[in-house]
Amino acid sequence: MAVRYLTALMCGACLTVVAPATMAQESHDHHPPADPHARHDMGADARSADPHAGHDMPLTSVLGGYPMTRDASGTAWQPDLSEHGGIHWGQGDWSLMAHAVLDLVHSDQGGPRGDAKTFVAGMIMGSARRDFADGATLNLRGMISPDPLMGKEGYPLLLAAGETADGVTPLVDRQHPHDLFMELSASYARPVSDRDSLFVYVGLPGEPAFGPPAFMHRMSAMASPEAPITHHWLDSTHITFGVVTLGWVRDGFKLETSAFRGREPDQDRYDIESPDLDSWSVRASWNPSPEWSLQVSWAAVTAPEQLEPDEDETRMSASAIHTRRIGSTGWWSTTLAWGAKTNDHDETKAGWALESAFSPDDRWTLFGRFERIETDELVPGHGGGHGDLYTVSKASVGALREWQVRPNVRFGVGGLYSVNWVPAALDPVYGPDTDGGMVFIRLRLN
Repeated sequence: MAVRYLTALMCGACLTVVAPATMAQESHDHHPPADPHARHDMGADARSADPHAGHDMPLTSVLGGYPMTRDASGTAWQPDLSEHGGIHWGQGDWSLMAHAVLDLVHSDQGGPRGDAKTFVAGMIMGSARRDFADGATLNLRGMISPDPLMGKEGYPLLLAAGETADGVTPLVDRQHPHDLFMELSASYARPVSDRDSLFVYVGLPGEPAFGPPAFMHRMSAMASPEAPITHHWLDSTHITFGVVTLGWVRDGFKLETSAFRGREPDQDRYDIESPDLDSWSVRASWNPSPEWSLQVSWAAVTAPEQLEPDEDETRMSASAIHTRRIGSTGWWSTTLAWGAKTNDHDETKAGWALESAFSPDDRWTLFGRFERIETDELVPGHGGGHGDLYTVSKASVGALREWQVRPNVRFGVGGLYSVNWVPAALDPVYGPDTDGGMVFIRLRLN
C-alpha cells in the first residue's frame, strides 16, 4: 500500500501559535492530583499555591470535594492520578481555563473500500468556574471542533460506520466529523455533608451519563488521531443536543441519571438542534483508589439513527481505567471497555476495546488499541438498511513525539499503523489489503 504522507508534513510547517503573554506566565503543563487521602477535608474553595501561577487555583472538582484531576468529559470520571491539562488564570471571582488540541492528519486506508485524505481535527475548549462561600460551585464550559472543515463525509477509516453525510445514505468505512459545537454546558454542585454533594449538569450540546469518558478525553486514547470503531458502542452520545443530568457523589462513588435527546447529530455540522429529552440513562461510577476508575451504565435511547427513525435501542456499558505515574512527568494509562446495543427486535450487537498509552516523559507517547465489534452496517441488506451481522476486529499501534515550542504550546509529530480483520464472507468486499495508516502533526495549547 502506498501511503502518501509528504503533503501533510509539508503543510504543517506553516502552523504557528503565539500565546498571550499573560497566559504564558500563568500556565501549567498539567495539574498533579491532590493527596487522595486528604480530599474529603478540602472545601470547595480549596486552592493550590503553585509558584508558577499568577493566583491560587482550585484543587477540587466542579462537581464535589474530590480532586479536579478525576473530572473527564461531561460528568464522567477518570482515575485521580490523571493529568488535568490547560492554561489557568483568574478574573475577579472566576477561575478560567483554556485548552486546545489541533491535528493535521493524513489517513491512507488500503483495499477497494479504502481511500486517502488529509484533514484537520481536534478541539478547542474553555471553562469558567466560580466558587461560593457556602461551598457551591458553578461551572460553564464550551468546546468547539474544526471537524466540519473536513467535509460531511468525514475521513476514511476501515470498519467504522455511523451517521450520514447527506441524510440518505449511511457513512461506512469512514469516520463522521463531529459537530462544530461539541459542548455548551453549565453545572452547579453543592455539598450536603462532609462526604456528600449533589449536582446538576445541563448541556446543549452536552454528554449524558453513559459510558466511559469520550475517547478524545481518555489518557489511553488522546495521543491517537484515530477514532475507535467502538465509538458507537461506548461513547457516541458525547455530543447530545439536549441533556440534563442529576447526580450524587459520596467519596469515591457517584450515581447519576440523565434525560437527553436520543437522535444522533444530523449532517448539518454547524447548527444546534432541538433539545427533545426523549431518552434516559443511569450510570454508577466508583474510584476505589487513585489509580482506578470503574463505571457501569444503561440507557434507553429513542430513535438514535436518522435513517431509521422508528428504531429504538437499549444500551449497556462497563469500563475500567487504570492510570499510574512514572517518575516526575511520565504515566501509563489503560482502558478496557465493553458496550452492547439491543434494538426493538431483541438483536444485540456487542463491542469491546482495550487501549493503552505509555508516556515515559514529557516528549514521547506510545499508544495502541485492539477492538472487536459485532456490526450489521458494513454491507447493506436487500432493499437497503442494515445487512448481515459480522464480527470484525482492528488493531492499531503508534507513537507521538512532542516538543515544547512556547511556554504554553507543544508541537508534535506522530504516526500509526492499523491492521483490520474481516470474516471470509467479506474478503471479496474488502480485498486482501485491509491495512491502514495515519501520520499527523499536532499543535497543543496546554
